[in-house]
Formats: sequence, structure tokens, C-alpha cells
Amino acid sequence: MEKTKNILEKFQNKLNEVLLPIAEKIGQQRHLSAIKDSMAILIPLTIIGGLSILLAQPPVNPETMKGSNFFFQFLLSWYNWAQQNINILMIPYRLTIGIISIYVSVSVAYRLAEKYNLPKLETSFTALLTFLCVAGAPQVLENGTFMPIANLGATGMFIAIIISLLTVEITYFFIKHDITIKMPDSVPPNIASPFRVLFPLIFNVVFFILLNTICENLLNNNLCNILLVFIQPLLNAADSLPSILFLLLLAQTFWFLGIHGDNMIGAIITPITTANIALNLEAYNAGQEMTHIFAGSFQSIWAGWIMQWAMLIVMIIFAKSQHLKKLSRLAPVSTLFNVNEPLVFGVPTVLNTIIIIPQLIIIVFNISVAYFCTAFGIIGKSYMILPWTTPVPLFAFLTTMDIKALFLWLILLVIDIFIMIPFVKTYDNNLLNQEKETIE
Repeated sequence: MEKTKNILEKFQNKLNEVLLPIAEKIGQQRHLSAIKDSMAILIPLTIIGGLSILLAQPPVNPETMKGSNFFFQFLLSWYNWAQQNINILMIPYRLTIGIISIYVSVSVAYRLAEKYNLPKLETSFTALLTFLCVAGAPQVLENGTFMPIANLGATGMFIAIIISLLTVEITYFFIKHDITIKMPDSVPPNIASPFRVLFPLIFNVVFFILLNTICENLLNNNLCNILLVFIQPLLNAADSLPSILFLLLLAQTFWFLGIHGDNMIGAIITPITTANIALNLEAYNAGQEMTHIFAGSFQSIWAGWIMQWAMLIVMIIFAKSQHLKKLSRLAPVSTLFNVNEPLVFGVPTVLNTIIIIPQLIIIVFNISVAYFCTAFGIIGKSYMILPWTTPVPLFAFLTTMDIKALFLWLILLVIDIFIMIPFVKTYDNNLLNQEKETIE
């Protein structure tokens, strides 16, 4: 027993030596941190856009559904009302998801400027103007001038991120090397600050317009489309099952080491899942097939949140140690609303070899099942954006608007409970023995 304990301790120490420096570098990397933080700003906008399209386009097929009962009659009435008012109902969607890249450019630039201690609003406006010069440059036709919006929606999100990061770096270079307009000390800071970014603003706008013009003349394509050619293979790879599993297992390893796993991989996962669910929502709005599986809160619904539910239920039923019994009485409310820190740090799962094993098994099993069920059309793809505190069984249904997703979640929960039972009972027995030794 002592030999096994020493081996485990050596393994844990080795993991700490290898992964902790990586975690620290990721956490301190300003660009990744800015991207992750900027996505959080967008959550209210995406929720409003999702609710808008749900109201405007309810999941009802009037050709196949008959008003045979009160519920079907309600759905058909909802559908008819939505069709009559669709232009009004779609306004929030068109001004949120429809132009989400505009908000992305501003939020990413704002967060990165914050980390560089640059004028935040001025730098954000620089990034926005530069992005619009490339992605939404007005075009003159015989009957007037219009602004193309094809690259202002979810398709242009990663283009907006790239351009915003570059414009902030250019702005930082100018200010760092004092290539700015200096106002007298007597000028108030709120007036002097905009002039600090005037030179970098001019440079960014001119540089990207020239770059876009060169691309159009030499490559017969604009800068946005060229960037998409390089980005798309990476996004497709990130939407694959091996990529999803790798990121989630890495996050759980960070949790095991006492590091907030979601924060560590959030900079990678959040932009991808946000863009994917926005693209799914665009496809749903256009009556097209949704193509992205790894979208929205997919990883949380089918891995993290359900795993915590399973562990809590096993604790409630089987726990005999005072520690787990008390925790099982305190944690249900927070777990119901997807606040899992009381369980994570209360059990604790940190450096808990017994508990990490079923967690890794559940992640691999659940994500694989959910992925293939989604890929083969057994359950629908996620396209509705909801508050993250929505109870997860309801979340599984509402984000897909598919009742089969709820049934699958419940089935997986039962299986996960059986996976958890032997490990939680083993850990509980260890705690019980420790409590008895303390009393004696």
C-alpha cells in the first residue's frame, strides 16, 4: 500500500512539474486571455439573438403538425403569429448574431488594450474601423451605396479577432515608441487621449486597405476570404472528436492539479464554440442544415455538468463519512444551477486519484456517445444560446430543441452514476476510516 502511495505521489509531482509551467504561461498570455475575456462580454448579446430567432422561427412544421390538442394548437398559433411579425421579431437577431463580428472586434481590442494599458475605447474604435474597412467596406452601385454584411456575422468572427489583435499590437508599437501627437499638459486627459492613437489609427486603416487592395488585384480575392482559407482547416479540425476529447481531458487534468481547467482551455474552446453555435443559428435561420457539433455548451452538457450530477447523486445515496454526507446536503442547489466549485473543491477532486479515474472515463464515454448521436442525426445540433446557469437537463433540450437530447442526457446520467459508484464508495470508505482514527 505504501509503495503504491509513493508511486502515485511521484506521478502527481511529475505532472505538476510538467503541466504547472504550461498552465502559468497560458494564464499569463495576454492575447489568449483577451480573447477568452472578450467572449464573456458577448454572452448577453448571443442570448438575446437566440431568443429572438426562437420567437421568430418556432420549431414547428405546419404541414405535418395538426391542431389535435391544446399544445399543438398553441404551437401553430405561435407559428402563425411569428410569421405575421417576423420582421420585427428578427431585429434583435440581425443586430446581434447577424453582425456579431463587429462586437468581437471591439471586445477583443478592448480587453487587449486593457492589458497593455492603452486608451481602451480609442483603441477599440481603431480596431472596429480597421475591421470594417476590410470586411464591410461600402460598395457603390447604380442605385446607391450599400455595406456588405457577409463577413460581419459569425463567418467573420476569427477574422475580426485576428485584425483586432494586429491593430492593437500596431497601436502599442506606436505608443511604446512615442510616435504620437503630444498635447500640452494643460489639455485635459479626456481630450489628449484620442490624439495619442491618431497616428496608429491612420496607419492601421491605410495599411489594411492597401493590403486588401493588393489581395484583390493580385489574388482576385479579398483579405477576409484569404484568411478564411487558412483558418477553416483549423476550425474543422477543432470540431473533430479527437480534438474535443484532447481539450476536455487536458482541462480535467488541470482541475486534478488544482488549476481551474475551464480557464486554462477557455481561450481555445470559447471562441470556437461561440462561432460554431452562431453559425448553426445562421444556418437554422436560413433553413439550411446545421454543420457544427462542437457548439455552445456541448462539452459542459455532456461532460462536466453531468459528471458532477452523477457524483453528487452517488454521494447522496451511498455516503457514510461525515465529510461527504455534509457536502451532499450543501451542494445540490449550486450543482442544479451548474455552479460546481463546491463539489470540485469540497470533495475535493484536486489530487484525488480515486475520483479522477471515473471522471476521465465519463468524459471519454459521454462525449463520444453524444458526438456520434449528433453526427448521425439521432439528436439535434446545438443552436440556441442560453444562460449557463440553466439546469443542465433543461439545457440539453432547449439548446437543441430536441426532446431526444433530454432522454439521452438522462440515460447517460444513469450510466455515469453506475460508473461513479465503486470509486465514490472507495473514497468514502477511506474518509470513514480516517474519521474513525481521528475519534480514537
